[in-house]
Amino acid sequence: MRVTPLLLIACLYAAGAAARPLALDDLYRWQSVSDPRISPDGNWIAYSVSTPNREADTDDSAIWLASWDGKHSERVTQGDALESSPRWSRDGRRLAFLSDRGDADAGTQIWVLDRATGEAIQRSHFDGAISEFSWSPDGKRLVLAAEPSASASDDGESQPIVIDRLQFKRDFQGYLGNEHSHLYLLDVESGALAPLTDGVYDDLQPAWSPDGSQIVFLSKRGSEPDSHDNWDLYLIEPRTGSTPRQLTTTPETESDPVWGRGYGPPQFSPDGKWLTYEQGGRPEDIWYGIVQVAIRGTADQPARLPTAALDRYTLDPHWSADGQWVYFMLEDDQSQLLARVRMRDGRIERLTAPDGVVSAFDVGPAGKVAVIHGTSDRPNELAALEAGKLRPLSHHNDSWAKDVQLARSENIEFKTADGTSIHGLLLTPSGDKPAAGWPAVLRIDGGPAYQWQHEFDFEWQFLVANGYAVIGPNPRGSSGRGFQFQRYIFGNWGFADAPDVLASVDYAVARGIADPRRLGVGGWSYGSQQTNFVIATDQRFKAATSGAGISNLLAGYGTDQYVRDWERELGLPWEHTDRWLRLSYAFLHADRITTPTLFLGGSEDANIPIIGAEQMYEALKRLHVPTELVIYPGEYHGFARPRFRADCVRRYVEWYERYLKSHR
Repeated sequence: MRVTPLLLIACLYAAGAAARPLALDDLYRWQSVSDPRISPDGNWIAYSVSTPNREADTDDSAIWLASWDGKHSERVTQGDALESSPRWSRDGRRLAFLSDRGDADAGTQIWVLDRATGEAIQRSHFDGAISEFSWSPDGKRLVLAAEPSASASDDGESQPIVIDRLQFKRDFQGYLGNEHSHLYLLDVESGALAPLTDGVYDDLQPAWSPDGSQIVFLSKRGSEPDSHDNWDLYLIEPRTGSTPRQLTTTPETESDPVWGRGYGPPQFSPDGKWLTYEQGGRPEDIWYGIVQVAIRGTADQPARLPTAALDRYTLDPHWSADGQWVYFMLEDDQSQLLARVRMRDGRIERLTAPDGVVSAFDVGPAGKVAVIHGTSDRPNELAALEAGKLRPLSHHNDSWAKDVQLARSENIEFKTADGTSIHGLLLTPSGDKPAAGWPAVLRIDGGPAYQWQHEFDFEWQFLVANGYAVIGPNPRGSSGRGFQFQRYIFGNWGFADAPDVLASVDYAVARGIADPRRLGVGGWSYGSQQTNFVIATDQRFKAATSGAGISNLLAGYGTDQYVRDWERELGLPWEHTDRWLRLSYAFLHADRITTPTLFLGGSEDANIPIIGAEQMYEALKRLHVPTELVIYPGEYHGFARPRFRADCVRRYVEWYERYLKSHR
């Protein structure tokens, strides 16, 4: 009988190993902790916990509370509903959240939990999708950003989809009609809903001023909003019929020379005189521009970028209670830290250590800070930040993670042929290294402006549990090392960054970590596109997995959601056909591929449609290169169903097992 890695895991566990290898079933035990919100008195933190539900094949999400002292923790919403986005009223007596409980046809609505009685009551009855909401300072109203449902036909019959928009599809939404997200005012007591904005554009991320006299929000306007990605800040009085006042202008003007698109979420300073928000790079830099903290006065003072000198992403700014500091997440070379900048002199302090990831945080009274933090071998949990140290407040993954062998990622650094220093991560199996090295899988990151970082990754850990070393380079084009490093690959995908990726494999082989006879490669999204490029230029890999990618770039124009981005980076395809064909190298040179390749994707993906995988699969099939195509019905760029997420990871291991382990 052939002993597979999965069977070997079961045998080792039965034999009484001190810590068992990670199993596929652990994916259903992995709980995702997010969105911490400190109560106004600082004594409690509300947060969300998402758990895969095997029977329903969905993710359940509930609201939890943890006391600041760490002595108490409780789940405050029950059942199998999807509940998220906890938000405290200013007096701390009520906790609003989004929930799809109740009427199955009502969709996600706003519910309000009374902390004194523990009873939650539905307060909104909106026919559409609510994305964000915010309490008024007096606790009497909520402002919400929501998109109404498309009008149904009178006879209930399906009708043709009529398209007249420039951008006509979006991932997780599908084809776009003429409905847009706007702001509404909800009376908490009566449930009455009144529109605040309208128009042929989207309004998002509303926040109240401290005195309740204004609401700031993001909107993307102009004569053709679909033709650009310039989100600007607007102010509006919270009454029906008010006219919003545009606060920022993108692109730059003589009176406001600070470049960049506003991204939010905007937040008023405690005295109401200033706003902080995320600001993107120049429109022509697309996703390569550095997103960073911006601060602007509400009386039309020009914006400042207090973190610009860092040359890093600085994200999700929060004011301290006294208005003296702005806290933010700092993405920096394979980590994401919590940091803050002092308003009076621009002093920047890093508050958490590297080699970990802060994925969310909140700032409360008296300097209290709560974070969601994790590392490569510890899934995210809620923690209090005190005197530069993290004190655990939640333990949702302790019950399984402490019994499992989880690998800790190692920082690696190596040189490319042109002498550039490239950084990355390495995970290796436990136990003695084979004389020739482990079978190794090169994982290529997505983005392209993204980085591998020290966070828990189930897919990587499962590969390690099955005996593979995992190499995760951050080539040029990755984030975390500054604007010039990111923008290096502009208009030159594959040709610019593939040498960096391949240098990581050379490094692992030279160190004796990777067995050169047993090398695999794989990636998702841009990582898939890069995987296809790599196997079309280098035949050393014995197996590849390519998920949700595209290699015939002409097939992407008009079929995905990136029409603006394609045009900025490559120009119009009929005017610059040579650029489009050059970057379609992997598809147009598929006859150079010898690596057995597994292609995967979601049938409804509008980010990178399944046509990209279909075309590469068909090419390899026609060329008699071993290949398979796996299409996940009803799924978008990220999979909603736990069963499909587990299936994808299982197929990765089985594909590598088929072609790598046989070369021992």
